[in-house]
Amino acid sequence: MHKLPRLPRFLALATLLYVGIFSLLRLGFWLYFDSPNDPLPGGELLTALYLGLKFDLRLALIMLLPLFLLGWLPWLSPFRRRALRLFWVGYLTLAGMAILLFYMVDFGHFAYLQTRLDASALRFMKNLDISLQMVWESYPVVTLTLVLIAGSTLLAWMLNILVLRCAAASAPQLDWKRRSATALLTAVLLLGGLYGKFSYYPLRWSDAFSGNHAFAAQVTFNPLLYFVDTVRNGGGVVYDTELVRAHYDEMATWLGVTDPNRESLDFRRHYTPTETPATPPNVVIVILESFASYKAGLSGNPLNPTPHVDALANNGYFFENFYTPQTGTARSVFCAITGIPDVETAGTSTRNPRIVEQHTLFNSFDGYEKFYFLGGSASWGNIRGLLSNNIAGLNIYEEGSYSAPRVDVWGISDLDLFREADQVLRAQKSPFIAVIQTSGNHRPYTIPDDNAGFELQHPSHDELQRYGFQSVEEYNAYRFMDHSVGQFMQLAREAGYFDNTIFAFFGDHGITGFAGEHAPKADTQLDFGSNRVPFIIHAPHLLPEPRHYTLPAGEADVMATLTALAGRPHINTTLGRNLLDGALNGEPHAFKIIPSTPPRIGLIGEKFYFQMIADGSLRQLHRIHGENPRDDILAQHPDIAERMERMTRAYHETAKYMLYHNKPVARD
Repeated sequence: MHKLPRLPRFLALATLLYVGIFSLLRLGFWLYFDSPNDPLPGGELLTALYLGLKFDLRLALIMLLPLFLLGWLPWLSPFRRRALRLFWVGYLTLAGMAILLFYMVDFGHFAYLQTRLDASALRFMKNLDISLQMVWESYPVVTLTLVLIAGSTLLAWMLNILVLRCAAASAPQLDWKRRSATALLTAVLLLGGLYGKFSYYPLRWSDAFSGNHAFAAQVTFNPLLYFVDTVRNGGGVVYDTELVRAHYDEMATWLGVTDPNRESLDFRRHYTPTETPATPPNVVIVILESFASYKAGLSGNPLNPTPHVDALANNGYFFENFYTPQTGTARSVFCAITGIPDVETAGTSTRNPRIVEQHTLFNSFDGYEKFYFLGGSASWGNIRGLLSNNIAGLNIYEEGSYSAPRVDVWGISDLDLFREADQVLRAQKSPFIAVIQTSGNHRPYTIPDDNAGFELQHPSHDELQRYGFQSVEEYNAYRFMDHSVGQFMQLAREAGYFDNTIFAFFGDHGITGFAGEHAPKADTQLDFGSNRVPFIIHAPHLLPEPRHYTLPAGEADVMATLTALAGRPHINTTLGRNLLDGALNGEPHAFKIIPSTPPRIGLIGEKFYFQMIADGSLRQLHRIHGENPRDDILAQHPDIAERMERMTRAYHETAKYMLYHNKPVARD
């Protein structure tokens, strides 16, 4: 390297420095987040590190690009004057400091949601005060700030040393041919590093999905490049009417459309109950925060964290294989209320003013009092816009509506939320439908002092890891959510409305990660753990004997099922089906989407799971039950893959279309 001119020499050394730093951060990410119970195999790890190295090289070259382009000019050379040296060192230090800060945010985001930072994280900027307070309460902000300052200081010192040593080194005397050759070679290496591949297409983040282990892609991503790419290409949902029309017949049949019409794309289904209850039943829907199935006792978790919910399931209708389409509370609420999976990629549908107006089966409960209870603010995720704009006569209770004290960034505790809701519901003289949305099973996992006799437990770290929990704080917060449910059901019995109420419980989403030794392997290997949640309907005085359903179902089915169960005539215009209808058409399945760019979509069936990138690439078929669900068996079952691919496309295209064509309708 001593034969190189000063600038190429410095650029090469600075590139190696930054790539080395990014590689160490990548290794740190892998070491910290890799699950010891489902580790990334060595072959896939090496592939991930190799691809990640190329992404890191691209980022380093982008950072150094101004110096590549301008450092050749004598009046901008970092080797001519002290002021210019300080300028370039300052620029590279600030750029490095900003990237290090971004890495910190990305690591925190992954620790919180088990996904790398992408465009969907911009939703947190909509409620910046709440987001910042959550960060302050959940993470060691002061310590991380000191680490950032120390790291940036060290980086500045190293860059300054590199510049001084390159400036002090003797510069070879090159004729114009050699100077030209050096400049050309530098440009070729620069462009090659930015392009990243010897192929027609450049290196893209979708190359990270070449392996079967879900964590391999997470290790591969360079967080800043991945985030920028998802922001640049997010663009919101774009539907294609002709694609919807091409899949209309199969979707109309599967949904049971009353009067199919491919030209008008009519998805309406008219429901008239065979008999109307003499006394209209109340309906209470409880959305439980991060209520992953594998963490619950219903999945056989030996830590027994949910005795109260388990009892409700054992004495009600329990849907074992029930899935939310994706993670994210705002997305989940949108799906539950409307019956359409939120297939937005860059944000959430609740924040999109073009699609916030939606038809919802809530309005079929005419003559009912309607309530929505949550411990924090309904401004979060623009949930208020979705609810107030579409549910006539809805009474929203939120932070500021209660006498109970605020315990953390998420508002009042789950226990106090149930107590406050009970006080309102027990005073009603008319039938009511209510949603209670918990939020306490979140960092910082606050357990209030007023906890109705809740006792903390302290399993060993090894036990927690073996059975799907990351910390004792998370475990107790999950238990406290269950404890609060038990307290609420007792209050409902004492108040007198229990006997004539249909209670429904389900999680807003699950949690990505190792699902535990007791859980189905697909929860870990196919990341079903982030989507599979218990769905329980409990009404022992209104329903026949308990039932246990094992067929797949989705969150879009919630309102269609409950509205029919309550005996309410209605018009269904979306993707939800009545899960208790014995005459349902077609194979049962649940839709899954990962909001990347383009999104990864899939269909969960009874025996098989099909997934692909929405552009048609990386098609895979998996056997759900077995020792190695992660194995791709598409080549062995092309007919099954083809059938499931068609339905996956049909569901996705129809959902995108419905977001913009589900305006409120009046009953005939």
